[in-house]
Amino acid sequence: MNPFKLAPLALGLGIGYVLGTRAGREKYDALMTRVNGVWESPRVAKARHDVEAYARQQAPVIRERAEAAAKAAPGVIADTAKDVAAKTTGVAKDVAEKTTEVARDVANKTTATAKDVAAKTTATAKNARTQAAKAASDLRDRGEDAVDRATQAAGRLRDDALDTSDDDATDK
Repeated sequence: MNPFKLAPLALGLGIGYVLGTRAGREKYDALMTRVNGVWESPRVAKARHDVEAYARQQAPVIRERAEAAAKAAPGVIADTAKDVAAKTTGVAKDVAEKTTEVARDVANKTTATAKDVAAKTTATAKNARTQAAKAASDLRDRGEDAVDRATQAAGRLRDDALDTSDDDATDK
């Protein structure tokens, strides 16, 4: 694994430890005392001043070179910008064409799917209507049969009751 990818993680863990614990804070304070001591030491201070003086001395030279490069660059930059613009335009046209193709394909597939769903829904509704009609007819027939049986049973019970009352009347 690349150690540079792990460095931010290690740094974050270290900062979290230092700032998150008392022992870490004490170590941080001790480290900062040492760092400040090194930063203010005469040798480091002299080196720092030498680097600053060298940078001030070289700044005009660097500035002249940068200005010369900037003066030479407009032609190069303009040509590069034209190339980039042309390529960007071409890519944008290609993307627009492909997007249009994909949109058409999606619209066609959506339409086909919607028609298929509508057909299946209609068929399912018709099937449900047929099944409901059959169930209603079956229930009606069963109800009529139940009424007929109940009527017959009531008639038999009436006849039995009349026969019993006739027998009781003749026995007296």
